[in-house]
Amino acid sequence: MPRIVRCGLIQASNVKSPEHASLPEIRDAMIEKHLVLIGQAAEKGVQILSLQELFYGPYFAAEQDTRWYQFTERVPDGPTVKLMQDVAKKHGMAMVVPVYEEEATGIYYNTAAVLDADGSFLGKYRKNHIPHCLPAFWEKFYFKPGNLGYPVFRTRFATIGVYICYDRHFPEGGRMLGLHGAEIVFIPSATTTGHSDNLWGIEQTSMAIANGYYVGTNNRVGREAPWNFGEFYGSSYFCDPYGKILAQGSRDKDELVVADLDLDLIAKVRAHWQFYRDRRPDSYGDIARDVL
Repeated sequence: MPRIVRCGLIQASNVKSPEHASLPEIRDAMIEKHLVLIGQAAEKGVQILSLQELFYGPYFAAEQDTRWYQFTERVPDGPTVKLMQDVAKKHGMAMVVPVYEEEATGIYYNTAAVLDADGSFLGKYRKNHIPHCLPAFWEKFYFKPGNLGYPVFRTRFATIGVYICYDRHFPEGGRMLGLHGAEIVFIPSATTTGHSDNLWGIEQTSMAIANGYYVGTNNRVGREAPWNFGEFYGSSYFCDPYGKILAQGSRDKDELVVADLDLDLIAKVRAHWQFYRDRRPDSYGDIARDVL
């Protein structure tokens, strides 16, 4: 029988502005919004669900302010991950839960916790590539580069990997996820018009093609006060190992994007396009050097 896995992506706008709400109020409002959307995913039979990057608040890297350090929590022992473990168990749903992680005081990461369908914590991915460029993407003020490599996680339904937003511009990690056995790679993101519109439908479909796996990528929607530096354009989608987009969200609405992924297609694609067989790692040594 074919291995069909129903997967979901959530794209959502921020609820409360830090101009008028405390950080705990912002967090609570966004979690409440997502619990409704997660419930909708359960009703649709979603088996693996990804939330968006830093899902429980605005994209606060639009400014450099130490108040946002209060948004950090331990992983997996913080309140958000613990809550989502209960939610995952309730719905029998594996989940990718991106949060702002505190490893120790002053040591923070952009992290995604991965939960299995019984609520167990499978592990975490820490964003490896940290931008500090363009207006309002000041992430080096908040996050250390990840130090966990490119792990994959064997959920009840599929083996999955995670890449986060800016990571997607670096194909090396995408290949590592494939080499480690990922069948689906989830890429939670936060990106705005004028920066990546022309790349959005190219880079991640190309990653799927080059590595012979499925990609599910999600992006928040709307403008976020008080910064209003750009509009997050949603357009979350799933694509298959041929790069074909299977389902895609709108540019401006809170939405759950759902697709059925046939994991047997991976073997068929890789039998045709023998990229793993024909790799030449013996010739790639220079790629790991800072200066040639």
